[in-house]
Amino acid sequence: MKGFLGKRAIASAISLVGLIILVFFLSRLTGDPTDLYLPLDASQEARENFRNIHGLNDPLMVQFGRFVGDLARLDFGMSIRRAEPALDAVLRGFAWTLQLAAITMVLVTLLAIVIGSLAAFRVGGLFDRLATFFSLIGASAPDFWIAIVAIVLFSVNLGWVPTSGTGTPWHWILPIGVLFIRPFGLILQVVRGSMISTLSSAYIKTARAKGVKNRPIIFVHALRNAMLPVITVIGDQAAGLLNGAVVVESIFGFPGVGKLMIDSILQRDFAVVLAAIMVTALAIFVMNLLIDVLYAVLDPRIRY
Repeated sequence: MKGFLGKRAIASAISLVGLIILVFFLSRLTGDPTDLYLPLDASQEARENFRNIHGLNDPLMVQFGRFVGDLARLDFGMSIRRAEPALDAVLRGFAWTLQLAAITMVLVTLLAIVIGSLAAFRVGGLFDRLATFFSLIGASAPDFWIAIVAIVLFSVNLGWVPTSGTGTPWHWILPIGVLFIRPFGLILQVVRGSMISTLSSAYIKTARAKGVKNRPIIFVHALRNAMLPVITVIGDQAAGLLNGAVVVESIFGFPGVGKLMIDSILQRDFAVVLAAIMVTALAIFVMNLLIDVLYAVLDPRIRY
């Protein structure tokens, strides 16, 4: 198991190094920040002073070397727009995104496992057909379209919930609801398919022949063995929520790291862009490593 996790950690570290190099150089292609932060009639001297203050006049490789050196000290530099350490702004936004993703994934996982397991127990029944129908719709519906429709229907027309912000629990309903739909549909389908395969196994038929009741068969005997592919999908969807909530956060004005990243790209705030991507990538790598640990715990073939 140590060798398995070691290989995963090394692969993640290599990917992280590649991401550092790629993001640094691509972020410089967005343009010169002086065009945004200085007036159009600013003198050349003012522009040079601005570039010198923020280290933009140095050769690109010198800037990269300085960035790597600062990164080794967990120093991402100062935000041009916010006049504060870039890492502080990112961690503040990441805390909001992490809360949103955690609440959503807990609800998605619990409901998808329960509904998918019950649908698999009677394949072809009314409950199974309804669950499959709605899960397929949810898995294929685009988040931005659902978000806009939800705002028009529930906020503008009905006035049930606010359109944006985080002041009250009511502000969280639409972002969580929109982010819930796609992973719920995908995970439910995987749970259903895995449970159908497991419930047809010989040891399940033996348990039924011995008179074991339906509930223990589904949620005790079958679910553990059916969870291996489900865990992989749950990990992928959780990582997707951390990395892909950008559109939803922007539409609902949610102060998460996704919205911060988009704003910083438009503002050419390089330090915040790099810090946001690095923190998000590191969180995804750690989460994937935890999923690998859980996978090894459930599957003896990996553990031994």
